[in-house]
Amino acid sequence: MSGPTHIDAEGRARMVDVTEKAVTARRAAAAGFVTCKTETLAMVRDGTTPKGAVIATAELAGVMGAKRTADLIPLCHPLPLTKAVVTIMADEAMPGFAVTAEVRTNGVTGVEMEALTAVSVACLTLFDMLKAVDRSMVIGGVTVTAKEGGKSGSWRA
Repeated sequence: MSGPTHIDAEGRARMVDVTEKAVTARRAAAAGFVTCKTETLAMVRDGTTPKGAVIATAELAGVMGAKRTADLIPLCHPLPLTKAVVTIMADEAMPGFAVTAEVRTNGVTGVEMEALTAVSVACLTLFDMLKAVDRSMVIGGVTVTAKEGGKSGSWRA
């Protein structure tokens, strides 16, 4: 690598030119978590939270976040996503929620940022919907767990 790819000769931030890159199938997966009180988890399982369908709403918010990544991260390329799925699983042992996302496209650049954004927005939505009943929640562990496609090929954490 010849140096920073997002900085021009004068030191200004720039979007990387991907014009000449080959279109390939791209996939990225990410994960994160929200810890909470056992009582909060029970409220979500029982459907008794003040804001309603917590998990379904947060999963949808994560998908919407993936689709808006280029609006949030200044140098990300806007990508036509072909798949964005967010899954939230209650975890009694944590206690809390395990959040995962899978994002796909056919394009010239990867979708790691979209997968990370999906997980982050889903976690933030869980926090927002549950903060009235649990101010002790913690969001963490947001990371890319896998990527496929492009010149560098496949990778798994």
